[in-house]
Amino acid sequence: MSASAQDFRPDIEGLRAVAVAGVVAYHFGLAMLPGGFAGVDIFFVISGYLITRHLVAEISETGRLDLLRFYARRARRLLPAALLVILATLAAGAIILSPEEQALYSKGAMFASAYIINLWLIRWSFDYFANDATSNPFIHYWSLSVEEQFYLAWPALLMLAAWLGRLTVLPKRQTAQALHPDAIADGKPLHTSPGIALKHGKRAILVAIAAVGLVSFILCAWLTSVSQPWAFYFSPLRAWEFAAGGLASTAPARLLQTRPLLGRALSLAGLAMIGTAYLTFSEDAPFPGFLALLPVAGTVLLLKAGAAGAREGTPYSPDSGRNWVNAALALPPLQWTGRVSYSIYLWHWPVIVYAGMLAPELTPVERLYCLALTLALSALTYHLIENPIRRNGWLMANAARALVPALLLTGTGVAAAYGNARLAVRDLDPQQRLIAASAAEPSTARAKAGCVQDYETVTPAPCVFGDGRRVIALFGDSHADHWSTPLIEAGRKNGYRVVTWLKNSCRASRISVWSAELKRPYAECDRWREQAISGIIKARPALVVISELALTSGRKIAGRDGDTARQDADWRAGLRSTLTSLSKAGLKVAFIRDVPFNNANVDTCVARALWRDEAPSRCDQTRAYAANDAMAAVERDIVDSIPNAAYVDLTDRFCSATICHAVIGGKLAFRDQHHMATPFAESLEPDVEKRVISKVGR
Repeated sequence: MSASAQDFRPDIEGLRAVAVAGVVAYHFGLAMLPGGFAGVDIFFVISGYLITRHLVAEISETGRLDLLRFYARRARRLLPAALLVILATLAAGAIILSPEEQALYSKGAMFASAYIINLWLIRWSFDYFANDATSNPFIHYWSLSVEEQFYLAWPALLMLAAWLGRLTVLPKRQTAQALHPDAIADGKPLHTSPGIALKHGKRAILVAIAAVGLVSFILCAWLTSVSQPWAFYFSPLRAWEFAAGGLASTAPARLLQTRPLLGRALSLAGLAMIGTAYLTFSEDAPFPGFLALLPVAGTVLLLKAGAAGAREGTPYSPDSGRNWVNAALALPPLQWTGRVSYSIYLWHWPVIVYAGMLAPELTPVERLYCLALTLALSALTYHLIENPIRRNGWLMANAARALVPALLLTGTGVAAAYGNARLAVRDLDPQQRLIAASAAEPSTARAKAGCVQDYETVTPAPCVFGDGRRVIALFGDSHADHWSTPLIEAGRKNGYRVVTWLKNSCRASRISVWSAELKRPYAECDRWREQAISGIIKARPALVVISELALTSGRKIAGRDGDTARQDADWRAGLRSTLTSLSKAGLKVAFIRDVPFNNANVDTCVARALWRDEAPSRCDQTRAYAANDAMAAVERDIVDSIPNAAYVDLTDRFCSATICHAVIGGKLAFRDQHHMATPFAESLEPDVEKRVISKVGR
């Protein structure tokens, strides 16, 4: 206990508080800290720092690692609180969530319990119609999964490096016993000095950490620009952040102990780096990649500056290093927050997610209530669950006493989540089944593999539907795709085959956009579009049907307007350019106005309403919000000014003069916020036949 007291670093506890404060501020919608999500990276560096320091110390002292004891400590520290929050979140979800949501998010709870939810989220990230991640009450467990996977691999890496390092300086006949500096061979002491072997072992550990960190960072930076979900969620690609902390833990602090001004400068620089990340990063940034270097380097500098106050054999004192930044981190409010930071991290996300579901437009005061609830739950969890179990003498006495309950806890979480998923949909109400089926059914084009191309594809792959002699080309993004169902059927009835030219999130209008999914400019769309236009002109269809996400809807999805004047000008020019190219080639064009936009996923909203015995009409939108008639009027004027182009407006099928409906004719109108549900799209076939197919013969 005395050694632990001397090793304790209050500044690290305060740094944990800074990390969790950033994450909570970001998730609670504090606009002044848009980059608060970088707090997770601070946690990763701290974990790498502390775990590496303890593991290297044990290897140095004993020549080996007691892995069972190591994992027992991790299990006592992490599993009980994590399972408590998982079970509480499942229980609350049974009241708040619709049955289909309970089934879906219970899968998340199952993967979270097994600490592999980060791998599930990678797959989920590539599903174009996956439920919005901001509604998943377990998504924040991804970082805990990454940490647990780090704990599994890191001790083995350090032990292997130490063994190989010592192996290089010991005689070959002694390699079987080379791990321990006090080992003997053939009954005689080793000829090589234990100090030399130990030195080489530490050096090898440093080389291994540096090598792993470098390779991990290079791959992370590359994949951030190519396939960001892998870079974000895949633990080997976050290993460089743990490695940065590991290297910091092994670097000597003697230089800073004798140069307090240097330590003060480094701590100020570190704090500035973290503050810059919090204040300037945004969710659209290509993260982690090179940007993550800022909070990672800032954390490393603060850790090293703080280490200058840790004199060997004496309790830590920030005053000894005369560093006011690290002294500030040791202040009582930050110490308390740091102590309960794990519980705060666990509780804050389900609290704000469920609060947002119950009251979609949370006021600042309501968000403060959520924060108070989070802190209260965290304090209770820390004092009643975390500390009593972590410091339980019976569990600490033997590693097996902690590991066996740990396995049982993990199994309990997995079993509870799996059982909840099955029970939620076992006796599903017919209306709920209908909603689920409507939301899940793909369009006619999307049901055929490869017909709606993914983000990375740049070469069009047209798909043919029907065997009519004349051709209709359907061109655009997913908002053209959801018209494929009624258009293909209407074409079949009238002797046309429909050829689709479709790509996710890629408008037909010549406008370059930023991809929120790829976290970079969507260059693939620009290349694909030009090839598609050339291919359509070469094919010379009887009619080209275009539809695309409305510019105003795109802004609502992004949650901000940006430079609207420039965006409007680029969009008008891009739309006119595409239509002109097709018109000059002698092709007829029917441009279908985009569908209304909803402020929430309609399938989810209707399912929750029915689950709570409320009318589905509570999910309706005002026409002023959903349809944006003013932008549509500008669009109509552009289309009408192009020869051979006609504007098709089917908004009257969705909206009255004042309201746009969620359920129309007993059918779910939308599968999410802005894509038609396929069964409802089927019901529009007569309208498409009358208002679109008729354009061919005009």
